[in-house]
Amino acid sequence: MEYIAPPLVHRVLCADCGTPIEPNSANLCIACLRNTVDITEGIPKQSTVNFCRNCDRWLSPPATWTIAEPESRELLAICLKKLKGLNKIRLIDAGFIWTEPHSKRIRVKLTIQKEVFTSTIVQQIFEVEYVVVHGQCPDCTKLAAKNTWKAMVQVRQKVNHKRTFLYLEQLILKHNAHRNTISIKEAKDGLDFFYAQRSHAIKMVEFLTAVVPVKMKSSEQLLSTDIHSGTANYKFTYSVEIIPICKDDLVVIPPKQARSLSNIQPLTICSRVGNSIHFLDPQTLQVADVTSPVYWRTPFDALATVSDTIEFLVLDIEPSGPTRGRYVLADAQVTPVNSSLGMQASSFVGDGEGQDSIYHTRTHLGAILQPGDTVLGYFLTRANYNNATFDTLDPSQVPDVVLVRKTYPNRRKKTRTRNWRLKSIAKEAEDPAATGTHGRGALGRMGGVDQQKVERDYELFLRELEEDPELRGNVNLYRADAGEAEHKRAAEEMDVDGEDEDEEADFPDVQLNELLNDFED
Repeated sequence: MEYIAPPLVHRVLCADCGTPIEPNSANLCIACLRNTVDITEGIPKQSTVNFCRNCDRWLSPPATWTIAEPESRELLAICLKKLKGLNKIRLIDAGFIWTEPHSKRIRVKLTIQKEVFTSTIVQQIFEVEYVVVHGQCPDCTKLAAKNTWKAMVQVRQKVNHKRTFLYLEQLILKHNAHRNTISIKEAKDGLDFFYAQRSHAIKMVEFLTAVVPVKMKSSEQLLSTDIHSGTANYKFTYSVEIIPICKDDLVVIPPKQARSLSNIQPLTICSRVGNSIHFLDPQTLQVADVTSPVYWRTPFDALATVSDTIEFLVLDIEPSGPTRGRYVLADAQVTPVNSSLGMQASSFVGDGEGQDSIYHTRTHLGAILQPGDTVLGYFLTRANYNNATFDTLDPSQVPDVVLVRKTYPNRRKKTRTRNWRLKSIAKEAEDPAATGTHGRGALGRMGGVDQQKVERDYELFLRELEEDPELRGNVNLYRADAGEAEHKRAAEEMDVDGEDEDEEADFPDVQLNELLNDFED
């Protein structure tokens, strides 16, 4: 095998240190070349980055605030934008160097290349240290100041309770409709939502229109104008009024409108409230839907609300055949639970005999009622309503009792801590007024009688969630913490064993698979 000698490599001495090197245009070794030429010249070794602690956003030059996680690609891009002179060199690699989270320092290692002489490229690695400067972004600055809102949504419902807004609060939380809200303020008969942009307020109005029947009006106020550029600054207000009829309310529909709704009987109950109102005739199971435009064309109020109901004891019940979904028409015999009510009612009849306190009625609750159950209903026999439409009804067509909802008094006698809880919109929206206040969410801020009323309505709302699985499907229920669970078990151990026998077996308990884990706590 013939030996082939490698090509001869000519070497020269480095002009500075005399080390033999391959010839190059500078006639310098790499060490001397780095000592002579600094390719990092013009690139600052220290800089600052701005961080807003209120919204966790970083300032991306020149004026954009961006959300970025620690040591993320987004944060690295923001750091590189802060360096001047990178356009004159070639960036090969960039990465973070670990630092203490509380040090307010970010260290970045950069690898760059640059051609210093003809056909001579130098690569160098160096570090840049950034100091994190805490401040406020323009949006948070507006939040900290007062009266800086651009648009406001006023939500009102003229009823004597707050349960509608408690339910609406949970819908807002479930759909995250409050994410752009600056603050929330309680007002008479409702709430005020404040926004920094008009488009955010319009989105809120569209959400309310989709979940509840409403009527909306808008107005604007001129703050300032520039006659030279033709621009003006306005504040916008959207007034949203919710229909003053709630679930299980007793309603008398005007006869003319009742005939247009498939000729339904005027005396009905409100079975459900969505983006329209659903009325049910408990005597025939006939239903009718009234949309918001139709209602506001000829508005009418509820004849009686749930707070006017009393408890009745079911003596006998017999299904009469017709069914509609989960409703079964049945003939029932009931008597008032309070004996004094029965005695007063019998005195109105005349002879005062005990059998006069037993009333026959038809109900739509035939699928869930059994003899011995307790049910809430309207006692029309001893009620006196100041309603012109109700006075026009034929007395022979008006029942003595209208049943609306099954109740569980034995279950309510026990002191039970719920294994679930609801979130509050005040905490989620980071409302500054929520600090040090009491009440439920954005309600109950006024204190005094209003706060006590909200607490009472809140308890009734929780009971309604427990007893209505369909209503629970529209809200998010969260598991209670460990401390509340321990308290619940201790309270159950203190219950008397004999009371368990009287508890209703068909009570619709909140199941564990209906609860969500709250990972934000």
